[in-house]
Amino acid sequence: MKGTVGDYTIRTMTLAELDIAADWAANEGWNPGLYDAGCFYRADPNGFFVGLLGEEPVACISAVAYDAEFGFLGFYIVRPEYRSRGYGMRMWNRAIEYLGTRNIGLDGVVAQQENYKKSGFKLAYRNVRYGGRSVRATPRDRDIVELQRVPFDEVVEYDAKLFPARRPRFLSCWIGLPAGRALGLLRKGRLAGYGVMRRCRVGYKIGPLFADNKEDAETIFLALNTAVENDAPIFLDTPEVNEEAVALARRRGMECVFETARMYTREAPDLDLKKVFGVTSFELG
Repeated sequence: MKGTVGDYTIRTMTLAELDIAADWAANEGWNPGLYDAGCFYRADPNGFFVGLLGEEPVACISAVAYDAEFGFLGFYIVRPEYRSRGYGMRMWNRAIEYLGTRNIGLDGVVAQQENYKKSGFKLAYRNVRYGGRSVRATPRDRDIVELQRVPFDEVVEYDAKLFPARRPRFLSCWIGLPAGRALGLLRKGRLAGYGVMRRCRVGYKIGPLFADNKEDAETIFLALNTAVENDAPIFLDTPEVNEEAVALARRRGMECVFETARMYTREAPDLDLKKVFGVTSFELG
């Protein structure tokens, strides 16, 4: 096994290197979206780090600073053959240093949750990934519109009520993903929810799925189903504390396939999780 700790360096990733991180995430079974990298990078181009032995990438992490108060960690991966050699901890420390005094969130896999607690992270709730199959039988609600037809400022404002920070740079990319669909629901001319479905290595993920109530969430969910081929694999990452989100997934025949712990270094942001039926991604929050 080549390389020693002395050869190890950490620097900011290029956009092309983020594709390598996505490949590693796929190898871990995380099923990233086909076109996630560009939107993730737009959120904070300085917040992605790669660890190198000589010129060979062996580790990565993302530390996206959404604003001066909130950041999110993800993509914390060391290639299996280079683990238990200190590379991951140095990468972790670099990310924490970059985010500084911000409240930092992450979605921790089960195997690492105790380590995150030792680093000062506190459990807020579980996020559960449900998997199932798409169904195209339901007619589309007439109040469903393409999200890009809704004034972008309205989308940003609605999103900011259900995410710990405003994220216009990210959203401007996310709602226009290739091989994806972004739909909004208007009630009396007002945005009452929205959802994005995107193509992944396996099937499609819905995220975010935000809505004022369970009926509107299900309307958006079903409309997104019509955007893909029938009986395609679909996935929805739900906050377990939102019982209606869990019920929606189960009602549509979806089963738990993966889970994470949403954790923060400070108190959990004051969000109305009853309106969060699907989180955006485990990598960026």
